[in-house]
Amino acid sequence: MNGREIERCIDEFGTDIYRFCLKLCMDQTDAQDLYQQTFLKALETTWTLDWEQNPKALFFSLAHNLWKSDRRKMARRNRIAPCGSWNENIQETLLSAENMEENLVRKELAEEVDRMIQDLPEKIRVPLILFYLSDCSIEQIAAIIKKPPGTVKSRLFKGRSLIKKRLEEIGYEG
Repeated sequence: MNGREIERCIDEFGTDIYRFCLKLCMDQTDAQDLYQQTFLKALETTWTLDWEQNPKALFFSLAHNLWKSDRRKMARRNRIAPCGSWNENIQETLLSAENMEENLVRKELAEEVDRMIQDLPEKIRVPLILFYLSDCSIEQIAAIIKKPPGTVKSRLFKGRSLIKKRLEEIGYEG
């Protein structure tokens, strides 16, 4: 790919790719690194983009594969020489004066759902993130994770069921 194609991709769906990276990494710095690695890797390839075949899915797939590779590398390193990590939760607080309690409850629920999603196995978590947060179709997700559409549908159903069950366990009645 050349620089102009990459620039066009960034303009057209760069924010979707970044949002996906952020949900995968759950850390702003790591997400920025993954985002940059994704477009850098695309720039290094000799691929030619076919704009009729949905290049956005190609970048989602590339980001997902880079993320998986990095996780494997970190797991290997931790087996050799374990190290601790400091987890800092950086979140925005959007509270209005008139609906402060309602916004706080909504924010806590969103944080709890985020934790639930992160606790799900990767094979269920990735389709949920792609479907609900990145607005990918089932066919696009199937292409990204290299599984049949039926498998994607069943994983989405399983993920929704698990989250619903866990929300009912903590007393949410939505």
